[in-house]
Amino acid sequence: MPASTPLLVAGAGGALGRRVVELLLEAEAGPVIAATRSPEKLADLAARGVTLRRADLDEPATLETAFAGAGRLLLVSTGALLTPGQRLAQHRAAIAAAERAGVSHLVYTSSVAPLSKPAGGLLDDHFWTEAALFASRLDWTVLRNNLYAEVILMGIGHALQTGQLFSATAGAGRSYVSREDCARAAAAALASAEGRAVWDVTGPAAVTQDALAALVAELAGRPLRHVAVGPEDLRQGLLGAGLPPILAEGLVDFDVAAAQGYHAVVTLTVAQLTGRRPTSLPDFLAANRAALTAAAA
Repeated sequence: MPASTPLLVAGAGGALGRRVVELLLEAEAGPVIAATRSPEKLADLAARGVTLRRADLDEPATLETAFAGAGRLLLVSTGALLTPGQRLAQHRAAIAAAERAGVSHLVYTSSVAPLSKPAGGLLDDHFWTEAALFASRLDWTVLRNNLYAEVILMGIGHALQTGQLFSATAGAGRSYVSREDCARAAAAALASAEGRAVWDVTGPAAVTQDALAALVAELAGRPLRHVAVGPEDLRQGLLGAGLPPILAEGLVDFDVAAAQGYHAVVTLTVAQLTGRRPTSLPDFLAANRAALTAAAA
């Protein structure tokens, strides 16, 4: 790939997309374009030589102009989760616009076990986005990211305060991967991946919820035990905690997929793409011990 090939990150305003832009700058990978709904919020990146463009995936007419001239494009899956069908429509619009704009290679951040469900949902969005990409004329790389290790930090407070961590994973493991490792893999794929390929992006080992509870308890200095429940009990517990139905259903789907063994897959993807081993879950949690201690307070 010529060093002058423009690399575009669609979704550069989010945590993952912004980090990919930063990594591309550090690697001097080529001209970088950051596309987002609110480019004014990325003025600091413009000062570092990044071209900013407005791209609203809910307004397909903005996309072809935003993507013009980009040789390679990273489509970060969006956070439009609460309105059924919205995220899938956004992704399909982006893929179609990339084709019209002459993009040669598209990298998409998908999910582990993107299974289709008749009722739709978070995993169903990824399934049909991948289908749209496979049917396109583009070359592509699909990065099926396992669950972010950061998700643990988001939901561990209540568990530490009650001493119970509930899951419907049926004792199966999950190879959590840090957002940083996912960003590094995405930046590397955007810069150099060729052809058409699906990569599972995982941490270095599958960790059960029993083991996770023990790790967190040790670091936070609070007792915590894993409580195994069935999918319906988990669903009702999440709904009772006030989660929107579509998010509760998505979290249940993740646990069911884990119980079926899909989340326990461990690959060498991060090392192969980046040249660095992914961060282990114990190391990630140790680095975030202060957050765990605060959550337990």
